[in-house]
Amino acid sequence: MAARHWVTTHALAAMLASCAAGADTGPQNRQLHHAASAGNADDVRRLLEAGANLEARDAEGRTPLLAAVRERQTAAALALIDAGANVNAKDAINDSAYLLAGANGQLEILRSTLQHGADLRSTNRYGGTALIPAAERGHVEVVRTLIDAGVAVDHVNNLGWTALLEAIILGDGGPAHVSIVKLLIDAGADVNLADGDGVTPLQHARQRRQSENIRLLLAANAV
Repeated sequence: MAARHWVTTHALAAMLASCAAGADTGPQNRQLHHAASAGNADDVRRLLEAGANLEARDAEGRTPLLAAVRERQTAAALALIDAGANVNAKDAINDSAYLLAGANGQLEILRSTLQHGADLRSTNRYGGTALIPAAERGHVEVVRTLIDAGVAVDHVNNLGWTALLEAIILGDGGPAHVSIVKLLIDAGADVNLADGDGVTPLQHARQRRQSENIRLLLAANAV
């Protein structure tokens, strides 16, 4: 485990160093990143008209769009997307505007990324689609939107978990997570797809005494 941690840490450091070396830090581009992070959509548009690079990278590999999404600056993010920003461009830790908006529950931005070519098969640093962290964090409308968009409901991440498993294992069994479990079941999620240790969603729900999720799973013939 220690060796794996060392490799992961140094691999991340190498990626960050590479991004820093390739950062596009001209004055206009720095101003664009600042405007995006601060949420000043008018300045974003002005700087783009003046020739700032829409895809300029900072030291962490973030584009202006990613900077805006990370700071939850919806107006700036939408201005950048409307200007043609790449919604699938990833930073040093494998986040994209699409993936980050889904994970953070930023529904308006997410919908715009879907309208502008979001890659539904794109995965984050944990090997998960946008649907998996959205399910874990209880973002009901994001989950509904991603299901409707066609994201694979049974995708398995590097931990061996699907969106259904994460909604149960990392959820609290409350109304939001119950709604998500129902949405996933209604979308055809495999209720018997176990984790890497062979533990099924129903077994996890029982261990956590999630009565509503247990009821939903049993009604869907879970074992």
